Amino acid sequence: MSEHVSDGILEHNREAAALWGAGGMHYDLVSFAISDALTHAAQRLSPKPGDKVLDVATGTGWSARNAARFGANVTAIDISADLIDAARQLSSGVEPPIDFRVADAENLPFPNESFDKVLSTFGVIFAGDHRRAASELARVCRKEGRLCISAWSPPGAVARFFAVISAHTKAPPPKESSLSWGDPARVEDLLGQEFRLTFEHGTNNAYHESVEAIWNWYLRGFGPLRMLYEGLNEGERAALKRDVDAYHAHYQVEAGLHIKREYLVIIGEKR
Repeated sequence: MSEHVSDGILEHNREAAALWGAGGMHYDLVSFAISDALTHAAQRLSPKPGDKVLDVATGTGWSARNAARFGANVTAIDISADLIDAARQLSSGVEPPIDFRVADAENLPFPNESFDKVLSTFGVIFAGDHRRAASELARVCRKEGRLCISAWSPPGAVARFFAVISAHTKAPPPKESSLSWGDPARVEDLLGQEFRLTFEHGTNNAYHESVEAIWNWYLRGFGPLRMLYEGLNEGERAALKRDVDAYHAHYQVEAGLHIKREYLVIIGEKR
């Protein structure tokens, strides 16, 4: 299939661009719910004032703004033009200003060794071609530069949530699972030749009022769930909601819901 030269998005990632962009500005609420994990990654990146930082698959720019708080000069990319538009609006007052661009993690429009530090929080893990994306991360990071990626753990809460969602979709599963980035052995295979790697486990804690509240929260902003729901008939929608509600009900506590999601932070030092 041909590739679109104008924006650099590879053809096999265009469907994903539409999927993740479906929540638009509301996707920022999804980032808010995992903001402790996003902060963890930014702190492990350890940006310094003046550092050139690239945030890959920025979404609505949450992690780019985190890096900019350290005084870094941040460039942030995403395959979704809608998410980049939202990120620009949400980041309009940030100093130093963030350079947001539509671009593909597998086809980064930057010269070799352009950045001191490279960040991706639950983003590059969804690239269609993992090895190609990993190669691009290494290519644009300077020697002795730093890489920080957050990834969902394979045997964890997010894996169970994805299983609930996938049971209601007729689409084939991706060739490469995003959850494989949560396996240190797989990450060593992808990045170990270019980076000295360290791994740190974490748990995202999110708090919601009720099962109904979190359903509405994610249906509004989480593109994969939103697009799935819109493509179902009335009976299928009811079945999807029933299963998602049942999944979240396991997190009921006295004050509401307390969702816990296990993740892995990957820290790399460029060889």
